[in-house]
Amino acid sequence: MKKTLIAATLGLAAIAATAEAKDWTHVTIATEGAFAPWNFTEADGTLTGYEVDLYKVLCERMEVECTLVAQNWDGIIPGLLAGKYDAIMAGMSATAKREEVISFSQPYGSTGQTFGVLKGSELEQLPLKGELFNLANNPEGAAEAIEEIRPMLKGKTIGVQSSAISARFMQETFGDELTIREYKATEQHDLDLLAGRIDAVIASPAYLMTTIKEPANAEMTMAGPRFQGGILGRGSSVGLRKEDTDLREMFDKALDSVKADGTTKALSEKWFGFDVTVY
Repeated sequence: MKKTLIAATLGLAAIAATAEAKDWTHVTIATEGAFAPWNFTEADGTLTGYEVDLYKVLCERMEVECTLVAQNWDGIIPGLLAGKYDAIMAGMSATAKREEVISFSQPYGSTGQTFGVLKGSELEQLPLKGELFNLANNPEGAAEAIEEIRPMLKGKTIGVQSSAISARFMQETFGDELTIREYKATEQHDLDLLAGRIDAVIASPAYLMTTIKEPANAEMTMAGPRFQGGILGRGSSVGLRKEDTDLREMFDKALDSVKADGTTKALSEKWFGFDVTVY
């Protein structure tokens, strides 16, 4: 009887393992399509950007067929967990909070976070413009930079994208000293900034750099320091379901390959004008 039960149990375990195993010949990847130059949508509906170029190379190195789909930012992690797609490449930084529900590949780029303001506004004079402070590697320097800009931000209204790392950073760093207004998409907080409904936005400098070049956003500019690391995460990475460890290993191996041969550096310089893999 015991032998029969053991055999049956082992048989069920083998069936379960077979059922869980996936043959990764096809991978569906989600991106937002609204976060230039990481990813954005052309007028004809075509998805393009750094991550769009990168996913094609990664899939080629992994020897799998891939499909890229657009997904709103606020539903991008729930969609992954629901099985709508297999991976996320959407300028998403790997943070400890997100790692509670999903896993990440090694990072493939980081530009940190900085402020977008109106030209001629009080906040255009935020000090330390463009200077980089790493919250993890240089906590003392980052703390000093935060204290230097704190008085100018007090009482202001800052726009952030919902569920973005910038929202948590602002909340934990400044608390109720300022008002944080969340938006589903970065374009929405840009419009409110231009209309004078908020005082500043905080976003990726790569995104802001692209945005302020558009004629409609000519009154926008960047100001203040650039923050990176720590609560802001390890950098943009492929988001995956925790159980898909084999797929994560495939992405990591492919990312090793494209970094080693200079592909990510070339794509970075094409889309950002500098190497976002150095941080």
